[in-house]
Amino acid sequence: MSDEYILDTPTVREFIADVRAVISQAASPQAACAAIEPRFAALLADPEWLPARYQEGDPESGMGGGIGQWLLFRAQDRSLTLFALVVPPGAQTPVHDHLAWGLVGLYTGMQDEEIYARADGGLELAARRSLVPGDFYVLIPPAEDIHRVRTTSAEPSVSIHLLTNDTGCVWRHAYDPATGEARPFRSGYVNAPCADEAAAP
Repeated sequence: MSDEYILDTPTVREFIADVRAVISQAASPQAACAAIEPRFAALLADPEWLPARYQEGDPESGMGGGIGQWLLFRAQDRSLTLFALVVPPGAQTPVHDHLAWGLVGLYTGMQDEEIYARADGGLELAARRSLVPGDFYVLIPPAEDIHRVRTTSAEPSVSIHLLTNDTGCVWRHAYDPATGEARPFRSGYVNAPCADEAAAP
């Protein structure tokens, strides 16, 4: 196995090289994210680097609602991925976690995000925020790791995720926001297989 540059362009290769250099020298995830932020903001501001096919939904989505999760880069050791998440107008993700640190930002469209926190054995709505293109946030679990996003624009929303796991293939959790009950959840990718077809833990 080797690194997978599914979107194999100079922009993606240069971005990933910069990110890896930062991570290798950073003292903490917080420091790494802070150093990556300018590069990530520049990627979100570039209207040309992401082809249209990676901005389409997926009727067979593992997330449901026609949501498409498109892998763009995956490290050989599965320690880093770059992917686009496409949420059709009016659709929303399940309440879910990520189990990895990194950055998430909105490339096109508009979203509302609901952030949940664990409380008294369940979940409580901790915050809401509206996102427009160019907005991004740092994700360092367990803080703000559980959320749900909904597209509020007339066109699909496309968010770019740079996370330190193989997000589409690891078993994560989806939650019932009313009860806090968790179930195993693997979102998958539209355009790349997972290494195994293991059953949910």
